[in-house]
Amino acid sequence: MIKKVWGMYFTGTGTTEKVVTHIGKKIAEKLGVEYEDYDFTLPKVRKVEKSFTEEDLVVFGTPVIAGRVPNLLLKYLDTLKGNGALAVPVVLYGNRNFDDALIELRNILKDKGMKPIAGGAFIGEHSFSKILGAGRPDAKDMEIASTFAENIFEKVTGKDFDPEKLIEVKGETPIRFYYQPRDSKGNSIDIRKVKPKTNMELCNKCGLCASICPLGSINPEDPSDVFGICMKCCACVKRCPNGAKYYDNENYLYHQHELEAQYASTRREPELFL
Repeated sequence: MIKKVWGMYFTGTGTTEKVVTHIGKKIAEKLGVEYEDYDFTLPKVRKVEKSFTEEDLVVFGTPVIAGRVPNLLLKYLDTLKGNGALAVPVVLYGNRNFDDALIELRNILKDKGMKPIAGGAFIGEHSFSKILGAGRPDAKDMEIASTFAENIFEKVTGKDFDPEKLIEVKGETPIRFYYQPRDSKGNSIDIRKVKPKTNMELCNKCGLCASICPLGSINPEDPSDVFGICMKCCACVKRCPNGAKYYDNENYLYHQHELEAQYASTRREPELFL
């Protein structure tokens, strides 16, 4: 019996949070049980192990980076203790493709003792761009998320519901390597070490970028000092109130513009697995 619904998510620019919390709250409302958020975006939260019980249902969301679950989250995800909780893996991608991210997240949750009983891939504005998946998830996406929540409610309360039956989702086994951006000649582009720059004429040193960086990589005393790893979530770029953060790396910009040229004109739709 489900006694509590959780919305657990990693979100840089808010798109994953928006979808996960909407689905989770709708399911909890239909079931008449408590709902609670668990945001593990910030480093301090990921220092604490999270466990669930068999009376929990967890809507679990991550963004898609290079077609996979962000590899910098894998160490933390390995600490989860599912203890038989039902799970709904949800991934958010920037209108290109979610590749193997959903099946990877499903497998992770299963391996940590959860029971994935549904799954969804939704579209959010791409972290690199303001035109690729612009404004998404939008009203249509949220209507689909509402229907998804209702379908999950109907599934878990149905007389034939079997929590041991692993949900089938799109993706390949074995999971493919990370999506590789390429230049105009087909050569691989490596942007892993690229970091955002700071326009100090616009920056007022409010400290917001340092406080929201998921990897704690920005010096709060000097926002131009990105001393740690950058995962390119672009939280600092998109949420800076003065527009002071930006990328100027040639390969990064080429990849951004290539994605926009190839995928901005086509609207991808959410894919649900029940």
